[in-house]
Amino acid sequence: MFENIRLAFQGIWSHKMRSFLTMLGIIIGIAAIIAIVATITGTNEEIKNKLVGSGNNTVNVKLSQGGYDYTIYSGDEIPWGIPAVTQETKDKILELDEVESVTTYSSRYLYDGVYYGTASVSSLMIMGVDTSYFSTCSYRMKSGRGFDQEDYDLYRKVLIIDDVAAKGLFKKENPLGKTVEISGTPFTVIGVVKKQSDFEPEISSIEDYYTYASDSNGLLFIPKASWPIVYSYDEPENVVIRARSTDDMTQAGQKTAKILNATITNSETNIKYRAEDLLGQAQQLQDLSNATNMQLVWIAGISLLVGGIGVMNIMLVSVTERISEIGLKKAIGARKGTILAQFLTEAAVLTSLGGLLGVAAGAGAAQVIHKVSGVAVGVSVPAAVIAVVFSTVIGVVFGFLPSVQAANLDPIEALRRE
Repeated sequence: MFENIRLAFQGIWSHKMRSFLTMLGIIIGIAAIIAIVATITGTNEEIKNKLVGSGNNTVNVKLSQGGYDYTIYSGDEIPWGIPAVTQETKDKILELDEVESVTTYSSRYLYDGVYYGTASVSSLMIMGVDTSYFSTCSYRMKSGRGFDQEDYDLYRKVLIIDDVAAKGLFKKENPLGKTVEISGTPFTVIGVVKKQSDFEPEISSIEDYYTYASDSNGLLFIPKASWPIVYSYDEPENVVIRARSTDDMTQAGQKTAKILNATITNSETNIKYRAEDLLGQAQQLQDLSNATNMQLVWIAGISLLVGGIGVMNIMLVSVTERISEIGLKKAIGARKGTILAQFLTEAAVLTSLGGLLGVAAGAGAAQVIHKVSGVAVGVSVPAAVIAVVFSTVIGVVFGFLPSVQAANLDPIEALRRE
């Protein structure tokens, strides 16, 4: 085998230009496929990050009605039969293999009624959160402090705001220690938080707006125990879970929604818990992207077919040129299998080299695409390995006929033809 490989490299080096032109079809085909697969991989990861968020495996499990998020407005009656999420329910959720942590919250949009002195900001969201909300949802303290247990036990009117709300309400002032009025009730700002990741969602439709509205607008956080101070009564809660991995998000959300829906005692209501399946949305977009790009892969595969035909052609020429060599080898005892293996090895080495050069060219082309158009790319190592193996298979398949022809040559006829 090693002797055949050595002879193959020797033959390729002896006819460098001819060998390169023979490999060109393989190089172009493999390069095109690698570049397309790199674009598919990068685009899919970009789609997932835009929808799910980079490294943020949280899933919102919200009350919904008729397929839309259920929202309580001022003056609305609180729906009966939907209890607050108890510690027992949270423990059941935490027992799920896919769930790492869980937190609960109440929320309302504040279209007015938030004041700092004479300044006011509209379209903020106020949230009543428990002790694990900030860690579960990947917030970090930018300044000040978080809620402690005494804030909950003593029903303190303290407030934490995000950096967006801080800019809107306080401009360049330090917000810590300042008093903010929420629906006429004063709250003291004790901290400013910021999302740990720099993920910024791309909003291109009204559905995207409602999905990311809570992230895009300013957020005000108060202890969940202080929620009745502002609204005079408890309200049904929503849940956020952190999945152990991005791939677990869909299953974790569905199982959590099932546990929560089992606690609803009003069989007549059409209000149910529903998990936001951002991963499923990402998968749908990825499938659409893959379907489009796979057509390009098949088109690029045509050049591999052309390259394989080129390999067959050059191997037939090689057999014709080396008839005397074949005849001499068979005359001194070389078997058919030996001749067959030699020519198959030569064809395989030729296309394998083309595959390696194609992978390198494809990786370079992917980077050029990224630099020129800004499209995300990600060169796949498994795809590169498969491409080289496939190019080797092409050499074996298309080199088989010339190899058989060489193996079946009659040694006397071969020597006489010379």
